[in-house]
Amino acid sequence: MKSAIVLGSSGFIGTHLVRRLKAEGYRVRGADLKGPGDGGADDFVLGDLRKPEVLQAVIEPGLDELYQLAADMGGAGYIFSGDHDADLLYNSALINLHTAEIAHRRRVKKVFYSSSACVYPKHNQQDPTAPHCEEDSAYPADPDSEYGWEKLFSERVYGAFRATHHLDVRIARLHNVYGPGNSWRGGREKAPAALCRKVCQAREGEEVEVWGDGRQTRSFLYVDDCLDGIRALMESDCVGPANIGSEELVSIDDFALLVIRVAGKNLGIRHVPGPVGVRGRTSDNRLMQRATGWRPRISLEDGITRTYHWVARQVEAQFQEAGVSSLDRA
Repeated sequence: MKSAIVLGSSGFIGTHLVRRLKAEGYRVRGADLKGPGDGGADDFVLGDLRKPEVLQAVIEPGLDELYQLAADMGGAGYIFSGDHDADLLYNSALINLHTAEIAHRRRVKKVFYSSSACVYPKHNQQDPTAPHCEEDSAYPADPDSEYGWEKLFSERVYGAFRATHHLDVRIARLHNVYGPGNSWRGGREKAPAALCRKVCQAREGEEVEVWGDGRQTRSFLYVDDCLDGIRALMESDCVGPANIGSEELVSIDDFALLVIRVAGKNLGIRHVPGPVGVRGRTSDNRLMQRATGWRPRISLEDGITRTYHWVARQVEAQFQEAGVSSLDRA
C-alpha cells in the first residue's frame, strides 16, 4: 500500500484529493490548520503548517507521495483587497520553504506542489478574447497580485530543491478550480460559488451583482477534472510547471447568465465596482496533453449544474437553521 500526505487536506481541493487517493488504495494522512473535514484520511494532524516542528511531525521518512496544497488564499475579494498582502506572502512562503527542506531531509519519494495561474504576467492578459498563458510566458515575471508572486517564488524554491538536492517534484499551475464543497460565503469564496450563492438567494425579477463590466473572461475547471490532471502529472515524467485548467473561455456576464439558467430563474445583472484582476485568463493545456494525454472531460454547464445544486442545499440549510421558511423569503 502506498502512503501519501496531503497538506491542506481540509480545504476544498484537499478534501477531494484525500477521497481520490483513498479510492485508489493509498494510506492517506491529512494535515491542516483546521479540523479534519470529511475527506476520510486514515489519520490527521491538526497544526500550523508554517511551523517546521509541525511539518517534522507530519512528514514521515520515506513517504511515497506528498501533496502540498496548503496556502493562505481566497477569491478576488480577498486577494485584491490589499488588506491581506503581507499574510498571503508570509504564510504561504513559510509553508513551502519548510516543506521543501523537510521533504528533502526525510527523503520523500515524490512531491506535488499546487501553484496557480495567478503567476502569469498582467500584460499577457489584457485582451479578454485572447489571453496568453502558455507555461513559458511566466517570465519576465509580472503577476497581478502578491498571491501570484508568492506562488512564483515557491515554484523557484521547489525547482531549486530539485536541482540541488534531487527532490522529485511535480508543479502544476491550477486554473480556477470549482465544484461542490468549495467556499461559498464568508469573503474567501471564488466567482463560481459566489455567483451560485447570489443567484440562489435572489428573488424572481431581482438583479444579481457582478463585479466590473462583466466582459472580463475566465475559464473554470471542475474539481474532478483537476484531480485527474494532478494524478496524471504525478504518474508522468513531466515535472512542470504545467497548466491544469479548462480552455472553455467565458465572460463573467455569460457565466452569470449560465448560473441563472441552471437555476431556472428570471433574474437580471447589475454591474458594480469590485476587484476583477486581469481582463482575461484561460488555460493553455498543450503541455499536459502532450506529456500525459490529460484533458478536461466535464463541461462548464455540467459542472455548474452540480455546483449550483450543492450551493442551493447549503443556502437552504442556512435558512432552516435561522428558522426562515421559503414563504418568508418569497
